[in-house]
Amino acid sequence: MCFFRRAAVLLGGLLLYSQPAAAQAKKPAAELPLKYTGKPTSPDITAADLMTRLYIFADDSMMGREVGTIYNDKGTAYIEREVRRIGLVPGGDNGTYFQNLPLFTLYADSASTLSTGDKTFAFGSEFLPIGLGERRVTLDGKAVVYGGSIGDSTTWASASDMEGKIVMLSPAGLSMQSFRMIRSPSSRFAKAAVVLVSYLDQLPARNRPFFLRSTAYMPDNPAAGVPMALVSNSIASQLFSAPDSLRAGAAGKPLRGTIVLHQVQAPGRNVVAILPGSDAQLKGQYVAIGAHNDHIGFNQRPVDHDSIRAFNAVARPQGEDSPRPASLTPEQGARLRKMLDSLRALHPARTDSIYNGADDDGSGSMSVLEIAESFANSSARPKRSIVFVWHAGEEKGLWGAEYFTDHPTVPRDSIVAQLNMDMVGRGAASDVTGEDKAGALLYGGPGYLQIVGSRRLSTELGDLIETVNAREKLGFKFDYGMDANGHQQNIYCRSDHYEYARYGIPIAFLTTGGHSDYHQVTDEPQYMDYAHMAEVARLVRASATAIANLDHRIVVNQPKPDPKGRCVQ
Repeated sequence: MCFFRRAAVLLGGLLLYSQPAAAQAKKPAAELPLKYTGKPTSPDITAADLMTRLYIFADDSMMGREVGTIYNDKGTAYIEREVRRIGLVPGGDNGTYFQNLPLFTLYADSASTLSTGDKTFAFGSEFLPIGLGERRVTLDGKAVVYGGSIGDSTTWASASDMEGKIVMLSPAGLSMQSFRMIRSPSSRFAKAAVVLVSYLDQLPARNRPFFLRSTAYMPDNPAAGVPMALVSNSIASQLFSAPDSLRAGAAGKPLRGTIVLHQVQAPGRNVVAILPGSDAQLKGQYVAIGAHNDHIGFNQRPVDHDSIRAFNAVARPQGEDSPRPASLTPEQGARLRKMLDSLRALHPARTDSIYNGADDDGSGSMSVLEIAESFANSSARPKRSIVFVWHAGEEKGLWGAEYFTDHPTVPRDSIVAQLNMDMVGRGAASDVTGEDKAGALLYGGPGYLQIVGSRRLSTELGDLIETVNAREKLGFKFDYGMDANGHQQNIYCRSDHYEYARYGIPIAFLTTGGHSDYHQVTDEPQYMDYAHMAEVARLVRASATAIANLDHRIVVNQPKPDPKGRCVQ
């Protein structure tokens, strides 16, 4: 699930969470193995098949499947082999199962130079160009002007004052939104030679690699926008005699140098496969079933796996969605030591730096694959076609789902509904699965499943899923607590289904919710509940079949959002 950090204010000390007493007292059970090789998968949806698949897809060798890396390609290659093996029809580009995304690795060349007078500035520590397209900008002979504060457009110099010049901005009000505004091809800065922002001294060292080299999703004009660089306060002082009292348009000292930026195609692709429908009149319509194939990769700072797992269970029960505590209470410290002792009794310590993404979203991806195999081996095919889409780049901002719905490989208006699975492998009574709108923590349990968005466009779709659950005697207890309008965790906007919903396609987002391993190195296959995951997959298969066999399209009876607008839950 894509993570957009929620604002948190801690008043009067540490914000603490606690699990139910029964969960705290529970002794650790025997663990599933760290490594596992299962038998070949079968036509039925089974826990054994899902376990076999997930141990492959979320293995350490996949290195966290981050989009923009070869490891994401490695994960999608596994999915492609499987859909080809089971005989689905290619639904990607040019007769393949892949839809390549317009992803680019952007980076600055260390051969870039900046100097003024007899002072030469150091690349990386005193100036840091921000990659945008393949270009070389020579600055010699270009005038320097002060452009204002980056976050306050009322302070900006006029477009004519900045055209063809080196523009220096102060960092007041800086945000990612202000960066996007500055770099927009239609901005006031569009005809500047380069924009410098005196922010480098404030940039944390851990964030500098992102600016040195990053992956960008650029579906429109990859090279559009003005080049930018972060610079130190010393450069600002060298260029302007009184940088703290400048007026927009003020002239600075000459600056010499060359900014060299590079852009190369980056790995990242959706996998798209189709099960043709059985009805000649309806097979041109599609029920979409999806999940995301990427996760967040790995880091260079190995940690003790069990220590992190125990700490998060005690102090961060929603993983990355919980605030990071400054310290633990004595009671929490005691619980942490007890839990860690129990884990040490089960297995030796090990270091870990890979975010395997077993639940997020290995569980959804492998469930979609298991559903696809079940459909492909069934003699009773649904009337409408099924399009299976494994989206890339969800963790970066729903990139793959946005691209697929903007550039669909089947007619967009032929998609009658979309069922999205993201994190469907947990939901135990000890898992904090989220919180209600009032902030009270939610917990899993037998038959637990969250549903989000199922009635936001079509009440018929939400009712249909409830009916399928009852008819098939699946026994799910649906939790709609995270679907409330204005919910602070904004789950409706945080996974791939929304990119379909923005075009008025009815969606249902099914998830077993969060837990303390969310976006942590501890999200691994040995912690999944495979029997419960199989039940979720059966519900999705049965729901898709019911939608595909209706004598009418799912009725949209609620207002549609603006496809280009901001998602609002």
